[in-house]
Amino acid sequence: MRKLTYFVAVSIDGFIGDPSGDANSFMPFVDEEFLEFLKTEYPETVSAAGRRFLGFGDGVANQKFDTVVQGMGSYQLGLDENMPSPYGHLREYVASRSLGTSPDPNVEIIADDLVGKVRALKAEDGELGIWLCGGARVAGQLIGEVDELVLKTYPVLLGSGMPMFEGVESAVGEFELTSSRVFGNGVVVRTYSRKRAQS
Repeated sequence: MRKLTYFVAVSIDGFIGDPSGDANSFMPFVDEEFLEFLKTEYPETVSAAGRRFLGFGDGVANQKFDTVVQGMGSYQLGLDENMPSPYGHLREYVASRSLGTSPDPNVEIIADDLVGKVRALKAEDGELGIWLCGGARVAGQLIGEVDELVLKTYPVLLGSGMPMFEGVESAVGEFELTSSRVFGNGVVVRTYSRKRAQS
């Protein structure tokens, strides 16, 4: 069974962006040390445009994921920059009831039964996992399927904004801290694995 990992940037107070979803307040902390961490350990989470800008293109192999799932709000950021396949080095799935036809052959639209589709992806054979890119609504729908959290916590308080999981009203599981790394600029990356009942 492959893992679904919610790899996400978040403020100290648990928001992944301001009320509109804008996460630009995190950008000043993306320094050389942090970029090297991404390039080495999570290169597939850097968009195609970002990879070109940073000078590592498609020559760096995926380390953790071969598939990405994201919502329309997250995907729209790429469309707005004329990038209909922002993560072309991965299989791309976009959860959307409004998009209709995919604007790129590498992008598959999930119009219904998001949970069922993700369960099918998790059941596939493969050594690499699935990256849940966001946003909050999709993460809320998939919260029961999330096996791992990788939280890039930036040293800022937003006060209000877009939560990590939207529409979740009760506890849905317990996680165990498996690793933690502190960067010189105050960013902390923590990894949590879901505790599953033994069958």
